[in-house]
Amino acid sequence: MADLPSGFWSGWIMVVTIVSLAAMAWLTYSLYFSADAEAQTEIDPVWDNDLKEGSKAPPMWWFWLLFASLVFTLTYLMLYPGLGGWTGMLNWSLGSRMAESYENFEANFAEERERISNLSLLEIQNEPQLIATAERIFARECADCHGSDGRGQAALFPNLQDIDWQWGSSVEQIELSIRGGRRAQMIAWKDVLGEQGIEQVAEYILVLGQQNSENHPGKVAYDQYCVACHGLEGDGNILLGAPRISDDIWLYGGDLETLKTTLREGRFGIMPAFGDRLDDLQIKLLLALLVR
Repeated sequence: MADLPSGFWSGWIMVVTIVSLAAMAWLTYSLYFSADAEAQTEIDPVWDNDLKEGSKAPPMWWFWLLFASLVFTLTYLMLYPGLGGWTGMLNWSLGSRMAESYENFEANFAEERERISNLSLLEIQNEPQLIATAERIFARECADCHGSDGRGQAALFPNLQDIDWQWGSSVEQIELSIRGGRRAQMIAWKDVLGEQGIEQVAEYILVLGQQNSENHPGKVAYDQYCVACHGLEGDGNILLGAPRISDDIWLYGGDLETLKTTLREGRFGIMPAFGDRLDDLQIKLLLALLVR
């Protein structure tokens, strides 16, 4: 089975297990039933004047404890996996147990899952119990980065409660973000712009769209290097994941020093993909929660 060892490791586990059981059986026999255990020595060795070697076997309750352990171990190894690739007489495995649990889950909840899958997002939003389920999914899968209230945190993870979504805020775009993840590619410009150019572009971004910004010394470099992604007016491009930079909503911070750091070092935020972790129904519940 897929969740059991095979080849070399299967044989290695089998050898170690058998040798350990044989050693335990030999030790029990030698202590209680061998001729040495029954022999009495006339002169017991003495060390340090008052330390004598005993000649009696250990207490019998030790024997029964060891015997019970051996019986339990042998019974377990016959019934369950544990002896290399042997699956046990019950043919039990963690993989089969999980598959059985999934089958039971589908059998018990298939009808309700089908009902929910046919609901619109608005209908889901009108069922408090379903929204509560969506909130639990969010708390388990999303809150570590985006915060328990979805407002982002640590100047690293975006706020999901505002109107500015880097990759688009439509249902289809959010679903793509959840399923496939996102990877930002704001490259570092320190080698291209130099420190003076970085400062000028950062200052220009802060006044972008304002009067007299056309004559700002940072405009030339912005038009040459930044327009392709962020646009002439700083409106961004959701297809590229280039954020709007003409408003007051910033992921990493909108003060001059932070902007200079962004330009100098770049930003490479990663939104992991959840398409293999969450099923279609869980993603739909999340969508209903996020677009309310």
